[in-house]
Amino acid sequence: MKWIKIFIWSAGAILLAAALGRFLIVAGSTPALTLPEPMLGVPLRHALLVVGILELIAALLCLFGRQTRLQLGWVAWLATNDIVFRIGLVFMHYYPQATCIGSLTDPLHLASGVTGFIAASLPLYLFFGSYLAVFWLWQAARVAKPAKFYKMSCPACGVHIRFDRSNLGQRTPCPHCQKSITLRKPDLLKIACFFCKEHIEFPHHAIGEKMPCPHCNRDITLKEPT
Repeated sequence: MKWIKIFIWSAGAILLAAALGRFLIVAGSTPALTLPEPMLGVPLRHALLVVGILELIAALLCLFGRQTRLQLGWVAWLATNDIVFRIGLVFMHYYPQATCIGSLTDPLHLASGVTGFIAASLPLYLFFGSYLAVFWLWQAARVAKPAKFYKMSCPACGVHIRFDRSNLGQRTPCPHCQKSITLRKPDLLKIACFFCKEHIEFPHHAIGEKMPCPHCNRDITLKEPT
């Protein structure tokens, strides 16, 4: 899922830049900052400050966090609110500036030309990208069904035996050494994730395979515990 990681990192950079831009505007002395925000009814300076703080939190989560679903949730929530806010401004016959919420000024001069078009398109990028990533993860989890078969090692000869899950607990002769054995779940090995240090359990026959860590979702190679 490398594209999801790239999207999260890019979203973090965009939100960090947006937050810093809002803080820069708040620190200014533009008279319009004292006017009430059209939709929220609070001074524009306060609205910008709150939104900037929320964007900063989301940016730090995207850039330094490890919980993919939490990161995407924050981005999707902020992007959805931004889209709804802009639609509301249009219905109220206000022009939604790209640099600050409902401001009648543009102190950074970013609301026109190619830069303005890109700035106005970023909320759509965050909106569609976050929801697509959430759907992608949901679809991957939905189709990831548990394995139909188990693998275990024969206690007598040590050879791997593959059997149907419905035969769990039955006694049967080993197909290799013919010793009578009871079909059991394979003993699970346990290692610590190399990134988040959380414990991961897996069957012996999965050694050497790559899989996403169930805790931080980073790709790791399963190795024999030392």
